Amino acid sequence: MSELFDAVDALVASRSPLPPPEERRRLRTAHGLTLEEVAAALKVRRATVSGWESVRKPTEPRGPEREAYARLLNRLAELYPAPARTAPPVREAAVPTPSNAAPAPTEARTPSAVPAPAPEPEAVTVPEDTRPRPAADSAAPAAASRPARTAGPSSSTTTRRPAVRKAAPADTPADGTDPRFENGPLAVVDVDTDGQVLAYCVGGLVLDVPAKSLPSLVEWTLREAKLGQPKLSGPGKDADPLIVLTGAALERYGLPVTLTDEERLAGRIPENHKVVKQLARADWKLTQRGFGPWARIYRPAQGSERRCVQLCVPSWDALDSRHWGDAAQLPPAELARVLGVYASRVMTPRGSTAVTGLELMTALCPPTRASRSGATGERHSEHNPGSLGKDPVDCAPCEAPDGHPLLKDLPRFHVRGPAEKLFEEAYDWARPMTDAECTLRHLVGIDVNMAFAAGANGLVVGLGAPTRVKAPVFDPKLPGSWLVDLSHVDLSRVKVGKDRWADLDAGLLPSPFTPKGDRPEGPAWYATPTVAYAVELGYEVRPLEAYVRYENGRYLDGWYNRLRDAYLATMADLGVRADMAPEDFLAAMDGHRERDPELAIVVSAIKATVKGGLGKLRERPRGEGWRPGQPWRALSRPTWRPDIRAAIISRTRINLHRKVVRHAAFTGQYPVAILSDCVVYAADGTSPLDFLPYRDGRPLPGGFKLGVNPGLVKHEGTQSVLWGEEVRERFDAPELNLARYIKDGTVTDVDSGE
Repeated sequence: MSELFDAVDALVASRSPLPPPEERRRLRTAHGLTLEEVAAALKVRRATVSGWESVRKPTEPRGPEREAYARLLNRLAELYPAPARTAPPVREAAVPTPSNAAPAPTEARTPSAVPAPAPEPEAVTVPEDTRPRPAADSAAPAAASRPARTAGPSSSTTTRRPAVRKAAPADTPADGTDPRFENGPLAVVDVDTDGQVLAYCVGGLVLDVPAKSLPSLVEWTLREAKLGQPKLSGPGKDADPLIVLTGAALERYGLPVTLTDEERLAGRIPENHKVVKQLARADWKLTQRGFGPWARIYRPAQGSERRCVQLCVPSWDALDSRHWGDAAQLPPAELARVLGVYASRVMTPRGSTAVTGLELMTALCPPTRASRSGATGERHSEHNPGSLGKDPVDCAPCEAPDGHPLLKDLPRFHVRGPAEKLFEEAYDWARPMTDAECTLRHLVGIDVNMAFAAGANGLVVGLGAPTRVKAPVFDPKLPGSWLVDLSHVDLSRVKVGKDRWADLDAGLLPSPFTPKGDRPEGPAWYATPTVAYAVELGYEVRPLEAYVRYENGRYLDGWYNRLRDAYLATMADLGVRADMAPEDFLAAMDGHRERDPELAIVVSAIKATVKGGLGKLRERPRGEGWRPGQPWRALSRPTWRPDIRAAIISRTRINLHRKVVRHAAFTGQYPVAILSDCVVYAADGTSPLDFLPYRDGRPLPGGFKLGVNPGLVKHEGTQSVLWGEEVRERFDAPELNLARYIKDGTVTDVDSGE
């Protein structure tokens, strides 16, 4: 009988009455609860709770979660009864509330009666050991489902953001907002079921948009929306506001929801499109790239005042799923949160993650700065020391990629060898397993966090044009490209300390000087970090020739610091902190993406910003009728610097090899495969702790260390040794790079490396 009673109770609970979504959100915010706190208490995802509060597309809890959620709301309703309704809902301009008060709930409003704000929650401080590491903008924006908004005949501003309860977690707006940009850096424009155009901003703010056409939307953005972001450095420029258009907004403003194959190939809609003509009639201009997924609409600047708006169209593939996951499918408020966190911690997106990574370099170290003449007192611009300047410089011939104008006199179909071309790339090396390794049970992969960002940290790079030098004396502090023979470097005996040498099995190690791990056969071009490593291993080097850069500096330090802080702060929000013990770190990394899928998207975008930005330093031709020997568009940028890219990759590869050598010297263990920043070892256990040497919680000095910081390693994946041997036998490839498939064990097309 008791089982029947329990079943009846569960059936009743499954239909527990719930208030409307607006009231659910009002009760939560009145008590100062965040979405994460409610989700943790109910053992569901944050996005689930957000869906329960969504006005536009609400979802309903089921089963035991519904009973618990109803119990929570009933308790909160006793503490915070709803204000009495004095009239049917009437949309009126809201009375601004003080910045330290919570906004009025979404209730009925009349010209003579405005509900009092909900009680301000008592402040609670986050314990020191759980506070996220602060980024350059220590707070990140968040999304709410649908906060109160205002509407008026001549104004579309809203009340200030609600007071917050926690000390700057990922769901709070930044304090001390620039009044020019008080509504955040961006807005996602959508159309609700009533046909009203809404702009979802960071921090859960929603603005009514009165614009009836795209030109008027641009005007509204610049005059009333108060969107944008302050400059990241003294000589820099404020970021332009970003408007993200959903499919419904595209339809409202006369734009296609998706591009045709021809438009996608061209990267834009036709110049004779009616919306493009509307912009032209309103004296708005488009950049040379036209109206594409990332469109810039502007009027020529007047003095120091910029008049430019950036548009992002997710349904036109503006948010690449390889880097932004399913961000393009998120509801407007959640998409505003994802892009807002990224903008707050990195910068307002300027295009793809690659474009944004490159733009971030310039934003942090602009080419010019303002100066005042001592004689006349007139202000003028001058070169900003430590920057790349505003004019492009030619690379050295050895640094030029194939097809560059510097190589136009080479014979057709000529293939340049190592003595003619600088070839610094990441590792793609593997070897057959030894008999001893085959007796072990598992293959364990470890991956270096933000490896290329760590390679850029503190790196001295050239700022100006190269100088050719014959028979130079190698200087490890001088950036450049060196023609030198390193074939005499023998890895069977290397220097691993100031006065300590180690005997190693060179056949089980890759060469540090080539991406494939092959030993050099003669003179070749190398970047400075590669040659410096040969000296570090205890061998003499005598360059035959060099292109060096006497004007140099640590140009990428600010770029690295910004991205590092963004990465660490977001990982801390996902529960992975920098001060964790190795065991706790591995446990925290297990399933961290599921704790908040939206923040996991931000992490992916941050890492893509690093790799993409460095790739842009040597951007190749992108169609446009280019032919070998002709210049292409990227060459006109001062940030087209293949030598800087080569130096970063060189240093990243050398950093990894240094750890591999130190690990082999002290443990006798050698890697089975290396792919870029992933290293695979054979081990008896499934965890990195089964082969990484830790003593009293301390790692091997100079070796691999588990942790979230850039340059430290995490667990990439574990497969069985039998799996590795079966895959190599199946594809008849004894040296198949297993690091490529170690994460989930899925092997597809070996030839293409997918």
